Amino acid sequence: MTTWRERCGYWLGCWLSCPRPWHRTVAPYDEDVRGCLRPGDVLLVEGSSRLSTVIKYLTQSSWSHAALYVGEHQARRLGIAPGQGFIEADLAEGVRLVGFDAYRGHTLRICRPVGLSAAEIERLIDFAHARVGHRYDLRNIVDLARYLMPLPPVPVAWRRSLLALGSGDPTRAICSTLLAEAFQSVHYPILPIRVAGHRRLFRRRHYTLFTPRDFDISPFFAVVKPRLVGGFSPRELRWLEDLPAPRVPAWPAP
Repeated sequence: MTTWRERCGYWLGCWLSCPRPWHRTVAPYDEDVRGCLRPGDVLLVEGSSRLSTVIKYLTQSSWSHAALYVGEHQARRLGIAPGQGFIEADLAEGVRLVGFDAYRGHTLRICRPVGLSAAEIERLIDFAHARVGHRYDLRNIVDLARYLMPLPPVPVAWRRSLLALGSGDPTRAICSTLLAEAFQSVHYPILPIRVAGHRRLFRRRHYTLFTPRDFDISPFFAVVKPRLVGGFSPRELRWLEDLPAPRVPAWPAP
């Protein structure tokens, strides 16, 4: 039996997650994103919902969502239904399994961790999969909603700290916190803080402070562009301006 608070949180989450029909992202290129994915990859998404507006504003980035790719082999190992190859944290539904169709039509980017062994990738996916079913906290949802009434002029230096929202309950997933915590569980860096006076000594940033943009700018994740995989030559492209001008039929003589 759900309480009125949980019902209100769910309704508010649905409202924040609802796509805006007037929003138009840049049309994605015809790239084989799905064919280039490997287990452990982070898929960044340029969303079009009200929540995406908040995240884009606070992070000054076009990436508003992040999901972890599981892969077919790992999905079979975990008993995941075919076609549900991604783990994500949804505002209304909580941590869930979805298929690639959930991101079709959006601008996407693949960010790949470098140097992880097969066993570490397996532990990474196990960590995220164990949290499937966890929900957003109502306090987190209210915190996000208040930035839409209307968007306030938040100083740049404060924006990252404003993403550390809610009660801090570890069973409540929010935004890219799930992925950051999963990578930190296998000691993989995203944007660690360098200890002063040491070149190779770092300390972890708190996982609630990570955003989708951080996987894109991290020096430890490779950005995979499917169009460039396997080689690319600019001479393969055809330009409209280089095509011969269409012939205009002559008018018959009177």
